[in-house]
Amino acid sequence: MDADDAPPTLAQALAPPSQAIWLIRPKHPNDLSKTSHASLLGVTMLTTVLLYALAPVATMALGGLIAAFRTPGPKLGSAIQHFAAGVVFAALAVEILPDVVHRDAPLASLGGFAAGVLLMLGLRVAGRRLEGEEGRNKDQSEGSTPSTDAGRRSLGMVLVVGTDVLIDGVLIGIAFAAGAKAGVLIAIALAIELLSLGLATSAALGKGGISRTRSILTTAGLALLPLVGAIAGTLLLGDLSGGWMEAVLAFAAATLLYLVTEELLVEAHAVPEAPWMTAMFFVGFVILLLIDMVGSPPGG
Repeated sequence: MDADDAPPTLAQALAPPSQAIWLIRPKHPNDLSKTSHASLLGVTMLTTVLLYALAPVATMALGGLIAAFRTPGPKLGSAIQHFAAGVVFAALAVEILPDVVHRDAPLASLGGFAAGVLLMLGLRVAGRRLEGEEGRNKDQSEGSTPSTDAGRRSLGMVLVVGTDVLIDGVLIGIAFAAGAKAGVLIAIALAIELLSLGLATSAALGKGGISRTRSILTTAGLALLPLVGAIAGTLLLGDLSGGWMEAVLAFAAATLLYLVTEELLVEAHAVPEAPWMTAMFFVGFVILLLIDMVGSPPGG
């Protein structure tokens, strides 16, 4: 047996963690440095993702706190949703979609895009069924307390919102896997979107009879899920290669497109619109577009 391949001694096995890396002796002098460099890059990327993922966490919790004390009016809520839709659409248009097209993998892109659409449609169907079942249970229940009714009514919404924001976090991890600039723009866009969602969630909980304290705590708990999703997206999807990364990026494109067209804009159009409210979509779009242009190197 080669001396380098010999198992570690008891003293080596009990060595402090700072010395543990030397228990694995590379057969080639550069192996250890390459491994250490790759590990350092992975830790650095995860740290960066976590830092930017804190922005959506903070904005959703802030939105929940604001709405618990003063619910925004319908027009202001619609304007915020228009603005958030414009920002998300700009991030999709200037970063994710060009990257998907540039990679030139039509079959992988088709599969990922279809998976994203099916997932979002499935979540919508599941959410509506859950809300319908809760409504029937409410009609059939007798002798239930107001707090029990409020908890039952809010359960479906919390589950749907929780799944939605968890996916948002995964999208942040996917975007950073595609590139640092894409990750930053998606994190900014989703931070604004989750501010709107935090406002709406806390307001809906309050209207459903949930106490102010419970509304704040519930929204704050939901706000942590993007952080969990970002970690999962980075660790599970950050090192994909071949056609898998193309499929994941197309999946992200589909979910973001659904977020804009079937969630933000649908909710924004639920109230009579004034021209200034509609204009907020374009304001959000051009602001993120300018951020992308300013942040890009000359000629890049």
